[in-house]
Amino acid sequence: MVQGAKSLKLHSYQEYCVDKILELPSVGIFLDPGMGKTAITLSAILELRYHRWSVGRVLIVAPKKVAEATWQKEASLWIELAPLTFSTVLGSAAQRITALHKPADIYVINRENVQWLVDYYRNKWPFDMVVLDESSSFKNHRARRFRALKSVRPHIRRLVELTGTPSPHGLTDLWAQVYLLDGGQRLGRTISVYRDLYFVPDKRSRDMIYSYAPKEGAPEEIRRLISDICISMKAEDYLTMPELVYDDIPVVLDPAAKRAYDRLEREMLLKIDADTTITASTQATLTGKLLQLCNGAVYGEDGMFTSIHTCKLEAFLELVEALNGQHAIVYYNFQHDLSRLEKTLLEHGARIGNFKGSTYDPAHLRVRVYKGADDADAWNAGEVDLLLAQPQSCSYGLNLQAGGHHVIWFGLIWSLEQYIQANRRLYRQGQRHPVVVHHLIVQGGRDEDVMKALASNENVQESLLASLRVRLESAKAARAGR
Repeated sequence: MVQGAKSLKLHSYQEYCVDKILELPSVGIFLDPGMGKTAITLSAILELRYHRWSVGRVLIVAPKKVAEATWQKEASLWIELAPLTFSTVLGSAAQRITALHKPADIYVINRENVQWLVDYYRNKWPFDMVVLDESSSFKNHRARRFRALKSVRPHIRRLVELTGTPSPHGLTDLWAQVYLLDGGQRLGRTISVYRDLYFVPDKRSRDMIYSYAPKEGAPEEIRRLISDICISMKAEDYLTMPELVYDDIPVVLDPAAKRAYDRLEREMLLKIDADTTITASTQATLTGKLLQLCNGAVYGEDGMFTSIHTCKLEAFLELVEALNGQHAIVYYNFQHDLSRLEKTLLEHGARIGNFKGSTYDPAHLRVRVYKGADDADAWNAGEVDLLLAQPQSCSYGLNLQAGGHHVIWFGLIWSLEQYIQANRRLYRQGQRHPVVVHHLIVQGGRDEDVMKALASNENVQESLLASLRVRLESAKAARAGR
């Protein structure tokens, strides 16, 4: 028995998912973050490994921060999962090879090393079960990690895909993930076939197609085709979840900042002074610089940033004051966002660093920059008033619901997947308060375009998930009637 471990009692929807993993050799489990996908999968692995003797070596592929500790820590929490042993395949090549030769039930590796792993074993692939944690990271059919896993797919007898965001940029994201499940049986053996069958070119130039739009009736047909091997569940259907509230805070640029923004957008360059000129050579570069300018600063060619305005910082401080001591995670986009946030908070009396055991003081907010597990523990212990974090650094696998229920988006991002996952660090099972997600949105700027893009992509994804959603009672009734 693991010291401090508790007995694991799965929810009925979790038991349903375990049964599906046991029943289907390949299955996609599309669960909202916080619904216990780790416990579900480990319970199924335990059954397959020790009770049915159906699998020998299990590989879990996960984002790096998740691979470091999340799966191992989850297993240590529950008495029933104590038999499972782990080897974490991270670090230098020599350290990874040592970890691979360590006897274990489950080997956990980060997704960036999938190609290395395939090359290392070549034709002697030893893992008969593979779990893709956040399978949407395999959505790109051109990516090396996808092609590497595809090459060894015939040697994998069981494959489980886990994600809450299977189609963050639309239904075209599904092909690669579903191909790994069924080898192309449902959506076509190539991405070209999939596109020809279900999509038409959307945004394009004379020589290149940038995006595809689904044909009439295609979304429904795609969902029908994959519904037998992909299961979707929403947290609110099965858990008593608090309310999730979105709070859009308009930020108006002052006249000087607005002139600077308009000039950069119109002329693709901005002259700061005699020695500093910000230029944008392409539309993509321009978009990035306009997003930076919305936040208040822009990087130059030398990698140094120039502060343009403090409009968003002022709105941020007003919001923090209005929270009146309620803790918040603050997501920033660019490194200069972090530098300017830290500088502004210090100027207003905040303390930045490790203040273990300290209590709330309205005159001296406790601020911490998320870098790893120690910062997450301090946040959950109530020792942090503002946790500054980049969404990429803590958007997967972290349970932060104990530390607060406010999210502040200082710098907006285009990635729907990271946006949803970052919000779900607080809005998940165990959260006792309504979660409020605050967006600081510059009016008339690229911030508004980002919010529209996120809303549009979320509609596509919600439609997919809704069509695949398994209502537990109806599923039970169907099985009982067999």
